[in-house]
Amino acid sequence: MRKLLVRLGLIAAVIALVGGCAGQGGDESEVGGDFTFVSPGGQTRIFYPENERGTVRGLSGDDLMREGEQIGLDDFKGQVVVLNIWGSWCGPCRAEADDLQAVQDELGPKGAQVLGIDVRDSRSAAQDFHRDRKLTYPSIFDPSGRTLLQLRNFPRATVPATIILDRQHRVAAIFLTEMLKDELMPEVQKVLDEKA
Repeated sequence: MRKLLVRLGLIAAVIALVGGCAGQGGDESEVGGDFTFVSPGGQTRIFYPENERGTVRGLSGDDLMREGEQIGLDDFKGQVVVLNIWGSWCGPCRAEADDLQAVQDELGPKGAQVLGIDVRDSRSAAQDFHRDRKLTYPSIFDPSGRTLLQLRNFPRATVPATIILDRQHRVAAIFLTEMLKDELMPEVQKVLDEKA
């Protein structure tokens, strides 16, 4: 019986190892397929070379400020999109909102677009947050996290988080931390400077 348990344990370990390797080395995001988030092993800043970027497709949801309307990546074809996951209840989100607006103001004319994803929030609190800070970039209202599910395997509890998508809406960088203008602006500019 003991030998059988040891063999079953070894088989389970091999299956887990093979499954883990498939998620890290051979997933479709590395060959230009759809993006699937792979745990960064404690890293908070992750960069993807152009030939290893996975595409985010179909990300959309309810427009925070225009009730009854939808907004999503398809509204920003050919633009570098800076996805920012935030909530009005989040202290670091308050700190970075002005910085995201500065990125929109300075790099918007060059082809960048900030798009927020408001999570675990009430619409009225999120709208007040948006108005009080005079934010002009749009946000998806996503209190249930349904929109975040479109970012396969992305950690829904990580707020704030910022994802830079290139002009083909492939993931160029992920920041699992607060990002201020001085840090974010050069990273967005690098992606804007890439050849289309």
